[in-house]
Amino acid sequence: MNSAAKKIIHVPRRFVAEEWGGTETVILEISRQQQRAGWSPEIYTSMALAKLHTESIGGVPVKRFPYCYPFFGLSAADIVALDKKGGNLLSLSLFNALRRRENVRLFHAHALKRLGGEVRTAARWQKKPFIVSLHGGVFDVPTAELGTMLKPIENKTEWGKPFGALFGSRRVLDDADFVICVGQSEMDKAKKQLSHDRIAYLPNGVDCAKFATGDGAAFRTKHGISSGAFLALNISRIDAQKNQMLALEAFAKLRMQQPEAFLVLIGPETQPDYAKKLRDFIAANNLGDRVKILAGMRNDNPELIQAFHACDVFVLPSMHEPFGIVVLEAWSSGKPVIASRVGGLQALVRDGETGFFIDPNSSDAATDLAAKLNRFATEPELKNKIGANGLREAKSKYDWTEIGQQLETLYQRAEENCAKRK
Repeated sequence: MNSAAKKIIHVPRRFVAEEWGGTETVILEISRQQQRAGWSPEIYTSMALAKLHTESIGGVPVKRFPYCYPFFGLSAADIVALDKKGGNLLSLSLFNALRRRENVRLFHAHALKRLGGEVRTAARWQKKPFIVSLHGGVFDVPTAELGTMLKPIENKTEWGKPFGALFGSRRVLDDADFVICVGQSEMDKAKKQLSHDRIAYLPNGVDCAKFATGDGAAFRTKHGISSGAFLALNISRIDAQKNQMLALEAFAKLRMQQPEAFLVLIGPETQPDYAKKLRDFIAANNLGDRVKILAGMRNDNPELIQAFHACDVFVLPSMHEPFGIVVLEAWSSGKPVIASRVGGLQALVRDGETGFFIDPNSSDAATDLAAKLNRFATEPELKNKIGANGLREAKSKYDWTEIGQQLETLYQRAEENCAKRK
């Protein structure tokens, strides 16, 4: 290791504990692996949804910078919506900090567009390698979801295009010393569209030891769920992409066979209007005593692990899912999963072995999901078998130690590519 260049700078669009998702989990865990290997990772990001300019999250320093969305006519609600999902922000102070940072080994961008361009330009300025991770939403994103992300800027005049040109925003993927895809389907599409072969599939990982034990009984007691009640769990952003409505529709059907069953939804509300639709459905179908929505839970809240151990099955009915790191967390807790046959989940779950698939676009998706939930409720041996299979899968293929070693190999290849360019 070159002691003079120990800094690894990760640059996501935002990074706050109260608005946590799979991308944040990945960045934090690989940073911890890099710390154990002797490097000094830092997270540089925007002030989006944050109150503190600097803090430590999980032992990793986080530095945040002022930003804006370069469009005329944005309302406060528009800005919040862009902060929560997909905003193409601009931060000149972040760029200046990147280009002035000393003793940098490598820049690792976790965003594209203007912010990715800032990382690209700072890396070129410093003659350092830069890697881009695609966490989904680039080549493998449904049109409907893209439309939702762009809605806040509809009919708004953009004044930031010159900055995109200045930072080479459209050349980020072509100029990257390596492109990492966390989903197999995204990598397949990236290989067809990019002009180079500096592309690799690197799945997300999981800290198996962290999820090995948890006080599920305490979670049930706190939330009024009896020890014998069948409990289905979903942990993900409250967002149309995550499709919690399908889980609710299926649960309403399940209640006819399992009247004592519970459903718990945990996650930040990235789409308040969608969250309202969920609550309206709960009220209209008299599910309020059996469905709980726990929003705004920090990533370091011990209740998250307790929830996995409290549940009987984990459900992920997403319309689109680049990878599905929560599936690994459920497996590490010994729980079976029911997941949509979409995106990266198609290569992650083995139907009938480590979980069950559903088709979220099918006209009978709710009926199918309800039937699969009922199987786990009535066949404890099946539930235990598939949960055990998932646990073995997580331990053998996805522990962060192994993923961290593979990432280090890609870093070294990126450094070789950068050296050829100098």
